[in-house]
Amino acid sequence: MAARALSRLLSRSISSSSSGVSASLLRSSLGRKSEGWTNISRFSTAAAVEELITPQVSINYTQHLINGQFVDAASGKTFPTYDPRTGEVIARVAEGDAEDINRAVSAAREAFDNGPWPKMTAYERCRILLRFADLVEKHNDEIAALESWNNGKLYEQAAKAEVPMFVRLFRYYAGWADKIHGLTVPADGDYHVQTLHEPIGVAGQIIPWNFPLLMFAWKVGPALACGNTIVLKTAEQTPLTALVVAKLLHEAGLPAGVLNIVSGYGPTAGAPLASHMDVDKLAFTGSTDTGKTVLELAARSNLKPVTLELGGKSPFIVCEDADVNKAVEIAHFALFFNQGQCCCAGSRTFVHERIYDEFLEKSKERALRRVVGDPFKKGVEQGPQIDSKQFEKVLRYIKSGIDSNATLECGGGRLGSKGFFVQPTVFSNVQDDMLIAKDEIFGPVQTILKFKDIDEVIQRANATRYGLAAGVFTKNVSTANTMMRALRAGTVWINCFDVFDAAIPFGGYKMSGIGREKGIYSLHNYLQVKAVVTPLNNPAWL
Repeated sequence: MAARALSRLLSRSISSSSSGVSASLLRSSLGRKSEGWTNISRFSTAAAVEELITPQVSINYTQHLINGQFVDAASGKTFPTYDPRTGEVIARVAEGDAEDINRAVSAAREAFDNGPWPKMTAYERCRILLRFADLVEKHNDEIAALESWNNGKLYEQAAKAEVPMFVRLFRYYAGWADKIHGLTVPADGDYHVQTLHEPIGVAGQIIPWNFPLLMFAWKVGPALACGNTIVLKTAEQTPLTALVVAKLLHEAGLPAGVLNIVSGYGPTAGAPLASHMDVDKLAFTGSTDTGKTVLELAARSNLKPVTLELGGKSPFIVCEDADVNKAVEIAHFALFFNQGQCCCAGSRTFVHERIYDEFLEKSKERALRRVVGDPFKKGVEQGPQIDSKQFEKVLRYIKSGIDSNATLECGGGRLGSKGFFVQPTVFSNVQDDMLIAKDEIFGPVQTILKFKDIDEVIQRANATRYGLAAGVFTKNVSTANTMMRALRAGTVWINCFDVFDAAIPFGGYKMSGIGREKGIYSLHNYLQVKAVVTPLNNPAWL
């Protein structure tokens, strides 16, 4: 049910017929400038941003959270965090370094070795996580507004899909807390053998900027359910909402030192966390290249186990029997959702040659209808890219596509004069060896490729270093069964895309990562298995 609800919410947020959030709700809860509602423009006409809505949410937490207290960085340094709509600073946040990581790890170690959290009954841990979920639900709108302001994602997406899914995830993991147990194992000989599933200890976690709240939940939820303590480093682009929800988690009863949050940059805060000798386990979500560095640092220090959720270049395969209109809309969603800033985005759209021309023309028309603008405004489907670095990267890839003789069907440039808005872009006549078909662009750039038969498209879809996800659109059950087994990807969506649920595992093959997040599989990342063997003296049975 949760997966269907989230899918409906996300699909509605990108649909051209979206009703969006009511004008009265946004006027009352997000800002006063309502005159801009009639000024929303299609991307091909006027500037993307006219009258910006000022979010009516305060920024109260900008320090590190260490041992239950908000504290300044040891160095006293701060760094700016920006509004992607304008590029303007909205707050200055404590800038962590190795000393802050040391303080946070020390607090987490003390909380694990001597604090109440691992020794607490699993049911009490469950109750704290449930109370936390209730508090987040109560503050849904303000948390969503802050997430949208700091990230540039649609307010409706944050308020109606992502914050509710955050709540669902913590309720899911709360339910697991008192159901984690070992086994009794029959063995040859007079022995009683049992296994214990123990918390692994201090978990270091590094989360990305594209889904700050959901990535917090994906990592913090299972780690706490298993009884671990945590040092979390947030992305420097989006440090704000993690601090807000962490404050609520402590209000729900989390003991001091169990969750510690350090804001900062990768080389100066992330690297010290990854290489710290007193961190027992590491989890990272981000680019594949950075994931390699994280894995190396973990190995060179204390050989701590690492789970990685990394990049993708996911194929979205439209077979010749597909309903073209439905396929166009889902393929559009698969790529453009969240401004294209999604690791599992369907960024290689393979279309059968018999329907290619029709699909291409309708995909172009759909992109031209896409509404780009202030993510707080009703009817907007696409906000800005996260920052100038990502904005410029996307434009470089678009130029690469043009230079490689792919056909630019629409888009291809900046939208507006400020902020980081990119026109929804569609390329046709794309070849597999072009950079736009090989690299993770992480932006609103759809590449549409042509194929002849199933064997060919399977081979081409798998000819990548990535293996995070794939989509297949067909009416033929046999074709779907063939592809779901042949595609080398951690998730295969059939006639849908981006359907997420707390219980559905997520992770990649090949260089898209190690391990799985969400669902029962995520618990394995935060547990040690201990075998205990005891001799039996004259047992009644074995």
